[in-house]
Amino acid sequence: MTTTWTGLRVLRDRNAGLYLGGVVVSGFGTSALWLASGVWVKDLTGSNGLAALCMLALWAPTLAGPLLGTLADRTRRKPLLIRTNLALAALLLTLFTVDSPGRLWLLYAVLFLYGAAGVVHDAAESALVAAAVDGLLLGDFNGLRMTATEGMKLVAPLAGAGIYAAYGGTGVALLDAATFVLAAGLYALLRVREEQPGRSRADWRRETAEGARRLWTHPRLRPLVLAGGATMLGAGLNGALIYAVVEGLGRSPAYTGVLYAVQGVGSVVVGLLSGPALRLLGARRFAGCGIALTAVAVAVRAVPSDPVALVCSAAIGAGLPCVLIAALTTVQREMPGELLGCATATAHTLLFAPNALGLAVGAALVELVDRRLLLVALGLALLVPAVPLFQSAARAARTASRSPSDANPA
Repeated sequence: MTTTWTGLRVLRDRNAGLYLGGVVVSGFGTSALWLASGVWVKDLTGSNGLAALCMLALWAPTLAGPLLGTLADRTRRKPLLIRTNLALAALLLTLFTVDSPGRLWLLYAVLFLYGAAGVVHDAAESALVAAAVDGLLLGDFNGLRMTATEGMKLVAPLAGAGIYAAYGGTGVALLDAATFVLAAGLYALLRVREEQPGRSRADWRRETAEGARRLWTHPRLRPLVLAGGATMLGAGLNGALIYAVVEGLGRSPAYTGVLYAVQGVGSVVVGLLSGPALRLLGARRFAGCGIALTAVAVAVRAVPSDPVALVCSAAIGAGLPCVLIAALTTVQREMPGELLGCATATAHTLLFAPNALGLAVGAALVELVDRRLLLVALGLALLVPAVPLFQSAARAARTASRSPSDANPA
């Protein structure tokens, strides 16, 4: 089994290269808008709470992921990607009318639709990638996608802040619209052959339920998705403690930007190495190692030391994406193509929705419990979802087959 880094093979693959190009340009615009929208609301209203609602509007549609993802299974995915990107570009232009607190409803509405379109876009993209990219390269592709996404998070917010300072929120909206037009052009260049999906006799809800059921009852997918959801719940709790960690270091709140940047570097690095690591360890052990690394780093973060905090941030950045890459790559490899859009969106919901819950719970706990105790307890708790992943897949499959009531919950 080769462990050679095959990222160059991915980049030489025409379709994979075009996909990654679309991810880079649209991710740049999205990351810029993510920062600018909150600043925009803060400038217009002076309210921190209203500014925070921007992130809620963007993330809320994730809860409807299984239903929205079914759309990607009912139409050809390449045209859907192109139309979605062009629709988002047109939608963003409506933000030119947001110039007072009374017009903020439009900004929230656009962000909500933006998030919903993103769920559909990600489901269609994942399904199309599985058909257009060599299956042996899917792990490398998803790792490079993670690298591209995290890389944009390192540079785009600064660019967005600069554009906002010079031209206001409408300037950032125009930038984001331009990136979606460019991404649509890149997707139009893809060389894929798709048949129009046959009209299903089942209704939308039944198709959604079938995709979710197939994901949930799959003996290799369910453990990864559940472990990922539990890990992201812990990640949300950890994220809520970041300002308490910075306070314990005796630093100003702005120092959180340094820790997040270092964390992003860790994610970029693991994205580059994920393909060989998946081939060497397998999806379960790769995910388990990443969760264990995250758990140790979260616990050690209780030590009030700048060097320790920086190392822990890098370790969290490297460990956290492992289970996400492993789970989504396994979904692409294991699920049938006609259900892949719904299955991907369902996996996204199960993986990422707990993060929002963790943030809310962490925000309450940090006011009541010492941060060091919370960090150590959280680190120990994060080891729990890692342990089953070191169990062999064959043994896990036998366990699932012996527990039909568990594998097929009522």
